[in-house]
Amino acid sequence: MTRSVTELRVTAEDRRVAWLATAAVGLSLVDAAIPSPLPGVKPGLANIVTLVVLLRYGWGTAVWVSVLRVLAGSLLLGYFLAPGFFLSLTGTTLSLLTLGLARHLPGRWFGPVSLSIFAAFAHIGGQLLLARLWLIPHDGVFLLTPVFAGAALVFGTINGLIAAKLLADSPATDPSR
Repeated sequence: MTRSVTELRVTAEDRRVAWLATAAVGLSLVDAAIPSPLPGVKPGLANIVTLVVLLRYGWGTAVWVSVLRVLAGSLLLGYFLAPGFFLSLTGTTLSLLTLGLARHLPGRWFGPVSLSIFAAFAHIGGQLLLARLWLIPHDGVFLLTPVFAGAALVFGTINGLIAAKLLADSPATDPSR
């Protein structure tokens, strides 16, 4: 019997995605360690990586990094396939779809900060919608909207400012080196 061996070639792009996803997962772990006054109100630090990746390497790479972050983060934090996983995945999906559309807006008026705010609102909107449809089948969940919208505005602005600083300070380099 002959055995065939399939060799997978690892490209520079694969290494870049792995390094960037690792950074995003690390920031997700930091995020999880930050105490929150209300479940679901977190800074979303990993979104800084997503935004930098989107603006530096494109939407496809941002999708890979985000999906890997959600999967690895949920495994490391112990909530894979639990409600928190689906809330995170839904928020991330709507955030990525919003960024995919918003990146076509004129760059002189819509930079990292506005993109980050759009993504933060999409993220929390997706989570509230899923919570309403699945976990809390009552419209009362929408009474939390002002609190979550305020947090999305504040953290979206802060994360966008950090992403803008990172993009301005460092040239595009290959993180796998």
